[in-house]
Amino acid sequence: MRAFSLPLPTLLAGFVAVLVGYASSAAIIWQAAHAAGASPEVIAGWMTMLGIGMGVSTLVLTLWFRAPVLTAWSTPGAALLATSLEDVSLNEAIGVFMFASALIVLCGVTGLFARLMKVIPHSLAAAMLAGILLRFGLQAFSTMQSHLLLCGGMFIAWLLAKAVAPRYAIVVTLLVGLLLAAVSGNIATDAVSIAPVLPTFIAPHFTFSTLLGVGVPFFLVTMASQNAPGIATLQAAGYRLPVSTLMVVTGGIALLLAPFGVFSICIAAITAAICQSPDAHPDADKRWLAAAAAGGFYLLAGVAGGSIATLLTALPEAWVVMLAGLALLGTISGSLWQALVNESERDATVVTFLITASGFALWGISSAFWGLVAGGVSVWLLKRRAV
Repeated sequence: MRAFSLPLPTLLAGFVAVLVGYASSAAIIWQAAHAAGASPEVIAGWMTMLGIGMGVSTLVLTLWFRAPVLTAWSTPGAALLATSLEDVSLNEAIGVFMFASALIVLCGVTGLFARLMKVIPHSLAAAMLAGILLRFGLQAFSTMQSHLLLCGGMFIAWLLAKAVAPRYAIVVTLLVGLLLAAVSGNIATDAVSIAPVLPTFIAPHFTFSTLLGVGVPFFLVTMASQNAPGIATLQAAGYRLPVSTLMVVTGGIALLLAPFGVFSICIAAITAAICQSPDAHPDADKRWLAAAAAGGFYLLAGVAGGSIATLLTALPEAWVVMLAGLALLGTISGSLWQALVNESERDATVVTFLITASGFALWGISSAFWGLVAGGVSVWLLKRRAV
């Protein structure tokens, strides 16, 4: 399929979907890799392989089903990793990636996806996610005290764009932030490289505490906050595809590529909606062309992965923190609403939220796991009391 054979709106839909995906969460990926102790060269290789992995998976599924199936990395999962990998070695981080992807494949093979989502109350999963993401929101606004011009300008740009063109708010914020950083001379231009960077193989190391404390919450967040909305978005657009096949393909590709830094490949939701809308193509049977175009742009982004990573390294840390925080505001508010909407589970969800946000760790197991456990016990006890 040649790019010039596509209608321009279809081609642009694929480009915008990839641009929004990278703009909204590449900074979070960088933070997660940095937390695991990855060097700038290793992070650049991870970005390369992530682009290739998402490009291949998007093209395979889109061409197979002739439906607009867009894949993405798990942004909520990356946020969890950024807060959970600080005391974890790089090899253990790879072990977590492989473990979570293997569980996703298992869910696909056994058809346990829907049943698993019913076992854990959705309100608890949402509360855990909100607790994980709280730090990003707090850090974003705390940086204003020392970087008022840069962070304040980015916040104003986000707010104005959100009111006028909400779909492109993060893209506008990114561009305004780049402009302000450049004008103030805060970009280390000598650190930016345009040379492709090949990924490095990193052997996995598995430890029980890391797999339980980081791997299990990472798996649950990825399934509940990325794959489940992605499947729902597909179905809402009228594309009912075999869910188990989607899980096996995305989880399997992520599992194979995990030693090269592919922490997850999931079914996209928000960016996929761009390719699934009438704006992408008036004929619903031809909207898969927009997703195929996005797959091609993903591959190009993979080739440029080194440049993306070095650009993030060259930018001031306040820019990265502010962009990540603003990109996650919608997810934070949505998670809080989902966590608190069910009055009968409200106390339990607050317990999950506070324990997760506290950073409490026991026996080397992170607060996300303990928050989920405490919330689950609270739901069980409080419902027994109500009977």
